Amino acid sequence: MAALRLGDIAPDFTQDSSDGPIAFHDWAGDSWVVLFSHPADFTPVCTTELGKTAALSTEFAKRGVKPIAVSVDPVDKHREWIHDINETQNTTVNFPILADADRTVANLYDMIHPNASATATVRSVFIIDPKHVIRTTLTYPASTGRNFDEILRVIDSLQLTDSHKVATPANWKDGDDVVIIPALQDPAELAQRFPKGFTPVRPYLRVTPQPNK
Repeated sequence: MAALRLGDIAPDFTQDSSDGPIAFHDWAGDSWVVLFSHPADFTPVCTTELGKTAALSTEFAKRGVKPIAVSVDPVDKHREWIHDINETQNTTVNFPILADADRTVANLYDMIHPNASATATVRSVFIIDPKHVIRTTLTYPASTGRNFDEILRVIDSLQLTDSHKVATPANWKDGDDVVIIPALQDPAELAQRFPKGFTPVRPYLRVTPQPNK
């Protein structure tokens, strides 16, 4: 199947999980979602990643984000693994792990890359907005754990740029200056939207304080 692209509707599915059966779009509701895959249960990097996700539960919640993990192992293995995650990472896993033993989700989201592994999912990340639209995709090899600060940074950027006519520059973090989108040229609207003013470095590069701070 063709790979999913930004702007596509995230495929719906019903699949079992560590929290019971999940109908994905119903479960997501009107929240943002981070859907991320793991090559297998009881593996070292995955254990740290799920522990980090649990530790960041407050950060996800304040952004209106629901995390959900997926692995091709069955539910009983997930529940055993959760005990290990909680104990070794000193946290409490409080989000579902999809039990994708039949690879329904892995196939819908193109998470198996045969040249890397014929059976295990790569470390895919899908950031999905409240309209079930895919807004960001990230793919890591099995050997490299994800940077969750970057995932939160991308969510901050998406939520900011959805509500203001700005874009975020290289290495931007919440609270840093942003840039005004080039399409916005009307002086009255610029004054209304950016009362703190802006610095016109170039006609196409106008720097302004983050407008929601």
